[in-house]
Amino acid sequence: MALDFESVEAVKLVKLFGATRALGGVSLRFEAGQITVIEGHNGSGKSTLVSILGQLAQPTRGEVIYGKLHRRRHAAALRARMGILAHAPMLYPDLTARENLLFYARLFDLPNRTSVVDAQCERFQIGRFADRPVRTYSRGQLQRVALARALMHEPRLLLLDEPSTGLDVLGVERLEKAILEERDRGVIGVLVTHDSDFADRVADRRVRLERGRVIENEDSSPPVGPYATPASPTP
Repeated sequence: MALDFESVEAVKLVKLFGATRALGGVSLRFEAGQITVIEGHNGSGKSTLVSILGQLAQPTRGEVIYGKLHRRRHAAALRARMGILAHAPMLYPDLTARENLLFYARLFDLPNRTSVVDAQCERFQIGRFADRPVRTYSRGQLQRVALARALMHEPRLLLLDEPSTGLDVLGVERLEKAILEERDRGVIGVLVTHDSDFADRVADRRVRLERGRVIENEDSSPPVGPYATPASPTP
C-alpha cells in the first residue's frame, strides 16, 4: 500500500551555496487538498524551496516533515509519492512521449500501464505527437509530456515549477483543469509561478519569498474535500 501523509512541513530551512544564502530559515506547512502558490522575484529562493521539498536537494540546516513519516527511513517510498515538474523536463530525448511515459509507468509499478499512458495522452492532448522522439518537440509539447509524467501515478505531493512555461492558451486551460482536479483529489500542491493571473485562478494560498525569507503568507481559502479541517464551532 502506498505511503500517505496529510501535510508537509518545512521547518527553519536554510540553504547556502557557498557564501550565497538561497533560503534563510523558511518555515511553512502545506496541507492536503490545497494549492499553495509560491511567488517572488528571481533569486528569491522559490525553486530552491521546491527542490528541497522534492528531495532533489538537501538543506544546509532545517528539515522537511512528511506527515508522521521519517524522511530518511522512508526516502525512496516518499519520492514515489511525489510528482515533480522542474525546469528540466526529466524526459529521455531519443524516446517518444509514449515510450517515456511507459518507462515511468514501469518505474512507478503502475497496473494497466498502456491504459494509464493513453489516458494521460488524452488528458494533455499529446496523441498527435506521442510517437515522435522527444528531441523534436517544442517547449510547449515538452511541458505537456512532463506534466503527464508528473501526474500519471496520482502523487500525494505535487511540486510544479513554472508549469505554464511554453504553453498556449488551450494548454494553460488544460493545466488549470488538471491542477484543480488534483486538488479535489486531495493532493498537497506547491506551485511556483511569475504569472499573477494564473496564480489567481488556481491558488488557495499564496506565499511570497524575498531574499530567501517568507514576507507574505496569505490563505485565500481552506483545504477542500475530505482533507479539509472542520471549522471550530462559534462560542
